[in-house]
Amino acid sequence: MLKSSLYIKTCSWLMLFLMSGAWMCSGYAQTLAPAYPNKAVKLIIPSPPGGGTDVLARMIATKLSEKWSQPVVVESRAGAGGNIAAEFVYKAPPDGYTLMLAHPAPLVINKTLYSKITYDPEQFTPITVVASVPNVLVTKAGGSIQNLQQLINAAKAAPDKLNYASGAIGSPSSLTPDLFKYMTGVKIVGIPFQGSAPALMALLGAQVDMLFVELSTALPHIRSGKLKAIAVASEKRSSLLPETPTLAETLPGFSAAVWFGIVGPPKLASSIADLWAHAVSETLKMPDVAKQLAELSMEPVASTPLELAQYMQEESKRWSSVIKMSGSKVD
Repeated sequence: MLKSSLYIKTCSWLMLFLMSGAWMCSGYAQTLAPAYPNKAVKLIIPSPPGGGTDVLARMIATKLSEKWSQPVVVESRAGAGGNIAAEFVYKAPPDGYTLMLAHPAPLVINKTLYSKITYDPEQFTPITVVASVPNVLVTKAGGSIQNLQQLINAAKAAPDKLNYASGAIGSPSSLTPDLFKYMTGVKIVGIPFQGSAPALMALLGAQVDMLFVELSTALPHIRSGKLKAIAVASEKRSSLLPETPTLAETLPGFSAAVWFGIVGPPKLASSIADLWAHAVSETLKMPDVAKQLAELSMEPVASTPLELAQYMQEESKRWSSVIKMSGSKVD
């Protein structure tokens, strides 16, 4: 009995020693594991330098570089409607050191618009929606159309008489009017232009009847009285144009905001996605950042990774239907 008791006690002490050793080794390993980030992070954008996407990305990158004492470097990989940047990030190691801040095209539009792409946007790791800019429907000031219902009535009374300035295939000024036609059944004619700037000039010169464009582009002309804001295409009224109704107030469910989301490569650790989402949320609360966003006509969002995943599904379904209805395609 004594030998048996001594044997049991010896085994118990041995077990405790081994468990203690394992715990100490585990703790030691954790202290050796480098904290994230411990080197420069690349934030890829699918747009040229100088545009809204670039300015927003650099704003976020500057604040996070200061917060983490590690460089967050913005790198432009423009081209192919955002597909070049998206493919680069999609194939990057899922270690958190290569992420993308993008507008909707490579995330929810291009998979339907392009005949072939070399990445699966549904496999990106969602992180956060940073901010959004609503599209706005504008006409030349002083015209007979003063509200959305008048415009719809006029378009139905005279099919193909009214026209609108349209940008490149897949751009907001191209897809938003397609959504408008899809939801109202009106027949209005698109006049193609190479970008928002010449389309805006055509409207200011009364060469076209209307334009769907980013609020940031049209706002100075709305405030100067040269353009009439008929409706904004966001789910709720814009704080920058609080008296202007939304299209959704007349057409429930209408939403066509330009938003900017951060995603990572497939299989990125959820802990890194959560860390980024929280850091971006805190950044957007800073007074100087809020001021800069307002100057860009952007509204902060700061979603969770799950909220971005759900939003991407909704947006993908919305634009897929519109693109198929319109027959738009890029080879």
